[in-house]
Amino acid sequence: METKNVMIVGVGGQGSLLASKLLGKLLLDEGYDVKVSEVHGMSQRGGSVVTYVRFGDKVYSPVIDKGQADYIVSFELLEAARWLPYLKKDGQVVTNIQQIDPMPVITGAMEYPKDLVDKMKALGAKVDALDCLALAEQAGSAKAVNIVLMGRLSHYFDIPKDAWMKAMEQIVPAKFLEMNKKAFELGEKA
Repeated sequence: METKNVMIVGVGGQGSLLASKLLGKLLLDEGYDVKVSEVHGMSQRGGSVVTYVRFGDKVYSPVIDKGQADYIVSFELLEAARWLPYLKKDGQVVTNIQQIDPMPVITGAMEYPKDLVDKMKALGAKVDALDCLALAEQAGSAKAVNIVLMGRLSHYFDIPKDAWMKAMEQIVPAKFLEMNKKAFELGEKA
């Protein structure tokens, strides 16, 4: 199988590391060669962060270049738009519709862009946008946005749900497991 590329993007502190670990573990368990990059960006300060997950028969590098991402999984709407140049022509964006103001918006130097989903679609992107924060809160914690997104991403992978659950059982601490399973299912069924 040719190498597939997933970019997980968001704002520091949103759980992209757990999401990339879960996806990496799942894909390893499914028999793929997997490379997962470290989180890049201002992860401690609420800045833009990105993690690359690449998988296939043989993967030589964890880096994804512009125009090479099969999937962009975004925790925040502006981050989806920011990283859009990395998406392949027929790639898929899976994004939370939550908006987190970056510093230029907070300081009043800029306004948060409007109609980002429509703008991304106008550029030819396939965009699956949903309110992951509301679903995470329904599951029991606003911090479960990452797992809601993984549930949504599962639609685009030919991997059985029980494999996702098994990987989650190995990655997520036991005290948060049931809530995260619920978050996954809410994202999957949204």
